[in-house]
Amino acid sequence: MSAPKGENLTWHVGEVDKTARTAAHGHRGAVLWFTGLSGSGKSTIGHRVERMLIERGAFAYVLDGDNIRHGLNSDLGFAPEDRVENIRRIGEVARLFADAGALVVSAFISPYRKDRDRIRGLMGEGEFVEVFVDTPLEVCEARDPKGLYKKARAGEISNFTGLDAPYEAPERPEVHLLTADLSIDEAAAQVIRYLEQQNILGES
Repeated sequence: MSAPKGENLTWHVGEVDKTARTAAHGHRGAVLWFTGLSGSGKSTIGHRVERMLIERGAFAYVLDGDNIRHGLNSDLGFAPEDRVENIRRIGEVARLFADAGALVVSAFISPYRKDRDRIRGLMGEGEFVEVFVDTPLEVCEARDPKGLYKKARAGEISNFTGLDAPYEAPERPEVHLLTADLSIDEAAAQVIRYLEQQNILGES
């Protein structure tokens, strides 16, 4: 956590702790950090995970990259420094959600390993679950649901991850989804199984 730009600021601890929130929700709070190339299926799988969690009665919510850029991060572009700030802000928001006891599904390209590791460092032990949506570039480009790869190839978009901007794949993600061999439901179920195995998610 970075130091606040101001004096006389104190982090306040309320009367409800994590144990009480876990008891209230029936599961622990955690951040499920989906990372992968544009078009890899992060949001699609993330939303399916959210639905499966809600159907089990869990407190879950998706923080989607595009949605965040419509509001909280509408002042940021896609230059490297803006990408860093984008992930810093959403990491802080995700941490607050998890502290509230939510299972936060964060679906962001988040191309830089050090930025994802910084968010991990904000969280308690076992509260950060890195989910690598591992989809080959050629598959993502063939899907191109927003036409972004086409625009990037035509020179209409610069700093596009996977083409003229780097993507640093996770080295040891908690969940590794090889989407070429998985349906959406199968990929989502793999995430749910991990949460069960780690005792993050209570019994349905």
